Amino acid sequence: MSWSSVAASAAVLLASCSQTDAFVAPAAFGARASSRAATRGTPLSVYMDAALILQNKGGGHGEIGFHMAKQLKDKGLDVTLMQDSAAKMDKNPFSSYGDLGVEVVTADLSNKEEVQSKVAGKSFTHVFDNFSKDVGTCTLAETAKTSWGVKSYVYVSSGGMYEASNAQPMKEDGATKATGQRGVEEHLDGLGLPWTSFRPQYIYGPKTNKRDYLDWFIDRVVRDRTCPLPGDGKQLASVTNCEDVAAMMTSVVGKEEAAAKQVFNCGTDDLVSYEDICSMVAKVAGKQAKTMTYDPKNFDLPKGSFPFRNTEFAVTPDKAKSILGWSPKNRLEADLPWYYQQYIDAGLDKKDIKFEADETIMG
Repeated sequence: MSWSSVAASAAVLLASCSQTDAFVAPAAFGARASSRAATRGTPLSVYMDAALILQNKGGGHGEIGFHMAKQLKDKGLDVTLMQDSAAKMDKNPFSSYGDLGVEVVTADLSNKEEVQSKVAGKSFTHVFDNFSKDVGTCTLAETAKTSWGVKSYVYVSSGGMYEASNAQPMKEDGATKATGQRGVEEHLDGLGLPWTSFRPQYIYGPKTNKRDYLDWFIDRVVRDRTCPLPGDGKQLASVTNCEDVAAMMTSVVGKEEAAAKQVFNCGTDDLVSYEDICSMVAKVAGKQAKTMTYDPKNFDLPKGSFPFRNTEFAVTPDKAKSILGWSPKNRLEADLPWYYQQYIDAGLDKKDIKFEADETIMG
């Protein structure tokens, strides 16, 4: 049942009630329908929690909105997913939005006037902002505060803001760089919103449109090539299933007060090394894992030559586990069989790939 349907049904029911009568929301409005006691002369109002998801055009965070929408709907919220119009809607996860059963609208999310026009006359109790890259693209925060009085404004930030000099795995109080995402966190706090920020790291998932992190290893293993690993190859990384990433964010529902004005690292507690990934991929592919290590300081390699950082860069999710009661349900090793099968089904094992950086490293 959509937000507008709830409002229309409420209007019909309220028309038959006197202003002095108390109104109890019927079960048909869902588990989260509520009633507010009315005083004489004050209109009664019936509402259900409603979530607005602002979803970017793709990349590492491109799949998060799909899973958030599904999970929020399962929690009983009326969900609207506002998709940035720059997305390629014929590609995953966007092409799967029809399976969600939620309202989907598109807009240029960097255009404040257009975004405001899309939400005119609507109200939401929760906003999940998976778009804002800096304060200039944070287009609905003021509305969420002054017009909607939201219970929670969830911001999908980035673990990339942490300084590499932090002790590993990193905690939320670690030193950060002055990034656009950090600026948004400070902006939300300055507005006085009940904000919560999540800082994801490396993400994979069943509907991802950024396969770089794991495909780098598969590309080499299936072709019987050596995986050149920076450093000693034992650096740990937080490589997390997108369903778990979204589940941490949606766990704010029902825990809004505890989550308010908090930052949470958004990554699995199942840390893996670069060597681990290569070995796990080889096992799934029925191949022999072949690795070598190198000192990245000795080479002038182009960006993207390796999908992770040269140094260890991982986070601990202990704070989210303690405050939000979250825990990951997926593990990379268990997920690799279906992820690898997607790779094969897409014909990526037949793709012509140039391994120029590898050749430079291996001489």
